[in-house]
Amino acid sequence: MQADAPKFEVRLAAGQADLAAAQRLRYEVFVTELGGDGEMVDHDARLEADRYDAHCDHLLLIDHAQPAELPASGGGAVVGVYRLLPGARAAEIGGFYTEGEYDLTPLKTSGRRLLELGRSCLAPRYRGGIAMYHLWSALWDYVEAREIEVLFGTASFHGTDTAALAAPLSMLHHNHLAPEALRPTALPPRARDMNLRPEAELDRAAAMREVPALIKAYLRLGGWVGQGAWVDAAFNTTDVCLVLDAARVSPRQVAIYRKDRPL
Repeated sequence: MQADAPKFEVRLAAGQADLAAAQRLRYEVFVTELGGDGEMVDHDARLEADRYDAHCDHLLLIDHAQPAELPASGGGAVVGVYRLLPGARAAEIGGFYTEGEYDLTPLKTSGRRLLELGRSCLAPRYRGGIAMYHLWSALWDYVEAREIEVLFGTASFHGTDTAALAAPLSMLHHNHLAPEALRPTALPPRARDMNLRPEAELDRAAAMREVPALIKAYLRLGGWVGQGAWVDAAFNTTDVCLVLDAARVSPRQVAIYRKDRPL
């Protein structure tokens, strides 16, 4: 039987039911699928949560054509999420989530309006299609409305063996390292060098094929990576810190992400 065509809505979470639906999707992706864990993960309720959730905006991609075990308020299945933490709000709660992995001093002293992006994920059947375009389009509306200047956050490779990821990590280091003025640096003791192979020995196209889709999306918009990777044993990932200067993103690039979004 053919699945119903998606009926997408993208909006910010507006209450506890929305947040719980987002945390359920995060559990299915980060815990069930990828083997992650954490202090506030609720395995009985199947919710992936942490102390930052209450202070963030949560961008939801909802498919009203799909039923959900834990639906969003108003119905429909939450099939994509993005967690957003503006810089002013982070200052009020003592910092960003990313500061557990990276020294963000260059960003925090830049004098520019910051937005941390995190916990981005899609349900498996929505990957590789237009779902991410809907999320990115709504994200850019958020950025423009709040006059955000620099976006950043961690994105992950599955697994913690950096030797197995030597080609893509080295390619990112050699070709996409952030300028020093905006360059976060991975914190010890879990920091790992990404310069694992000389640039001359890399097959750049093959290495890029190993890069997760979310990281590629940032790179296409002109994004960079910070200095070093960070091994997250709890989530079974190797993280890189992505940085995107909104002023470098052209209207044409933004339009690409908006073209499939219904009016």
